Amino acid sequence: MVLDFYLDDLIKDALKEDINYIDTTADLVIPEEQRGQAYFVAKASGVLCGIDAAMRVFRLLDDSFECTVHFHDGDKLTKGDVICEFSGNMRCLLKGERTALNLIQHMSGIATETARCVEIVKGTKAAITDTRKTLPGLRAIQKYAVTVGGGKNHRYNLSDGAMLKDNHIDACGGIAGAVSTLRSRLGHMVKIEVETRDLHEVRQALDAGADIIMLDNMDCATMTEAVNLVGGKALLEASGGITHDTLREVAETGVDIISIGALTHSVQAFDISMRIS
Repeated sequence: MVLDFYLDDLIKDALKEDINYIDTTADLVIPEEQRGQAYFVAKASGVLCGIDAAMRVFRLLDDSFECTVHFHDGDKLTKGDVICEFSGNMRCLLKGERTALNLIQHMSGIATETARCVEIVKGTKAAITDTRKTLPGLRAIQKYAVTVGGGKNHRYNLSDGAMLKDNHIDACGGIAGAVSTLRSRLGHMVKIEVETRDLHEVRQALDAGADIIMLDNMDCATMTEAVNLVGGKALLEASGGITHDTLREVAETGVDIISIGALTHSVQAFDISMRIS
């Protein structure tokens, strides 16, 4: 669950961006004291995520806001489901509509796509994870949405784990030296992941004692060889250009982790509408 103080800062920034100082529609055509009722309805089938964030938008605008939630994060939705019903100051309902929908649609889109990927690899040992390819300022809610969809989180930021990517390795002169330097300076809680481009680098990373080895943009035949080469001595992560069409085949190579940047950086929003009762 994303903490309220984080959500409040995010929502306030979004509202300031959208409303500025006046809503030139609602403030001029709706009486100040008018109250109203509304509801959110699903216009597709998928996994709900972000209901608390969406309702928080209206609460920050209107102390009198009340809601009844029928579906919660992680619940499966069918087209036509009424997700929640709520009431409050009509101006505030209209002012908060777009911000609330932006949040819940985006988060539900991520949860739905993650659940789809998890279903594709079902029966294999592969876990679906996100990456750091998130939208600026939205990382916490995007990574939360991945977990709601049944996926797992990769490192949250650069402090969470040491990952030697190709540019680090090239700058350090090789895998062995880079891993050795890291080991000598890292705290005991931090793991090392090494990105590899071929089987030669996989062997180097294994010999250097990497905890996780990323198989970057390798074909499935090469990944299968890597799985046999490593033999369970390190976790193997497949990454790069993986789609629905290739996902099952990648999972069946025997890798432990499949990281997919598209879960957060280019996911399609889930279609939800607000209707006035």
